[in-house]
Amino acid sequence: MADLFDTASGSEKDQGPRPLADRLRPVALADVIGQEEVLGPDGPLGVMLASGSLGSLILWGPPGVGKTTIARLLADETDLHFVQVSAIFTGVPELRKVFDAAKMRRQNGRGTLLFVDEIHRFNKAQQDGFLPHMEDGTILLVGATTENPSFELNAAVLSRAQVITLKRLEPADLERLAQRAEKDLDRALPLTGEAREALVEMSDGDGRALLNLVEQVMAWQIEGKLDRDALTTRLMRRAAQYDKSGEAHYNLISALHKSIRGSDPDAALYWFARMLEGGEDPRFLARRLTRMAVEDIGLADPQANQVCVDAWETYERLGSPEGELALAQSVIYLALAPKSNAGYVAYKAARAEAKKTGSAPPPKHILNAPTGMMKDQGYGAGYQYDHDAEDGFSGQDYFPEDMKRPVYYTPVERGFERELKKRVAFFAGLRAKRGG
Repeated sequence: MADLFDTASGSEKDQGPRPLADRLRPVALADVIGQEEVLGPDGPLGVMLASGSLGSLILWGPPGVGKTTIARLLADETDLHFVQVSAIFTGVPELRKVFDAAKMRRQNGRGTLLFVDEIHRFNKAQQDGFLPHMEDGTILLVGATTENPSFELNAAVLSRAQVITLKRLEPADLERLAQRAEKDLDRALPLTGEAREALVEMSDGDGRALLNLVEQVMAWQIEGKLDRDALTTRLMRRAAQYDKSGEAHYNLISALHKSIRGSDPDAALYWFARMLEGGEDPRFLARRLTRMAVEDIGLADPQANQVCVDAWETYERLGSPEGELALAQSVIYLALAPKSNAGYVAYKAARAEAKKTGSAPPPKHILNAPTGMMKDQGYGAGYQYDHDAEDGFSGQDYFPEDMKRPVYYTPVERGFERELKKRVAFFAGLRAKRGG
């Protein structure tokens, strides 16, 4: 009798029509498209299989790149019983049944490869539940996740499993997959060359999505070949992979930030648009753009911060979609503005110094003395009013009395900070002359 969570047997799967993506599922690891770096003779899985030392794995990659297929074929290659569960639908009682069945199977001389789809959706306690069964050999765990394992999985699980990174399929990989589908269906796609390229683009690196699109196109009753426009009218583009709370969110905002820092307005606009297309909240982008203005441009262009705040306010007044144009203009402005993190560096250095020096008081000469007793204590004694001094600068020391004068702010030779650098040097020279 088959286990509750075992996948369907071949005879069961043959009953009724099967989707193209299921029919074309590879029957050997050599047939898997697009993951040669992982599965090849020098790849991590290729080396494991050749040495007969397959261990627990975490397969990390976007949807439709072969995670489930690879897990199933690894079980075939190593003669392990394949059991598949999904973290979305499986709780602790169901997992306990899986482990009990695996123990019985092991007593009868056969191991179990337990494939856990969406493993990152299990909480910490559920993930911990795998550990004893991994350690005593009851199961060989293969988890699949679209999220960064270092963020989503327990350190204990990661220490007992090797993370294998699977990449999104390239256009050439998807074309090979389309050709494989044409061979299975025994006819060519009714598409022009440009329409065929559009079909590949619509799948966005997802092999399963491509095969689903191919199946739709092949079902149409048409004469001749469809061009790109006709195809895109009939089909919707696959939604780009973007999780506003997941790794894709952080990857794209990092790409936007670094493109602006790298003074590339075209790349910055591209990543800005990618985030909007993915459904990102424009207010989040407005906040991050303002942060970039103060962190990476600073006083090299003091106007940059105001440009971002104005764009943010414009978005709030106009709303979507017109308001996004104001944000896009701030993206361009920031990318082309002179860059300096001197203010940011100075601020962090001052904060670090403040933590070290604890509660050291200001020097008495810059303290107010509203009472006679405070005057007697020396508060305010010797203070020089800068407006009365030559050049409006007294040159006094304003740091704690026992603290060696540090230098935090070092302006760069770019933008407005070039002028500020002159001022810093001017006052440093006066301070040296006046013994401050």
